[in-house]
Amino acid sequence: MPTRRDVFSFIRATFRSVWALELLCFLRSGADREWHRDELVAALRASDLVIDQSLAALVAAGLVITTSRETSRYQPASEALDLLVQEAEAQYATSPDKVRRLIVNSAHDGLSAFADAFRMRKD
Repeated sequence: MPTRRDVFSFIRATFRSVWALELLCFLRSGADREWHRDELVAALRASDLVIDQSLAALVAAGLVITTSRETSRYQPASEALDLLVQEAEAQYATSPDKVRRLIVNSAHDGLSAFADAFRMRKD
């Protein structure tokens, strides 16, 4: 069983947006089937761009697979990842604001680091 710290680290490292977490939760709830991109757009009321970016990130994280028929389904690469997803989803269900802040703050940290790289400094 992953620790709370492991789950929070997983959330910060895996999800660039709350949309990606919402998409993963949706795919996990229907893990017994493949979903076409258009179905995901309609079900989540999201844009094509949001779904495409979120799917790409989830595939790269080893949580979702896509097929040549432009369908996707939840299929984590390992049991350990599945446990982390279960715990992340449980945290999101019980403390949605906390999880949202984790995601937004981790995205903001990367943006701040990028901006800092262009800051003029005196030596």
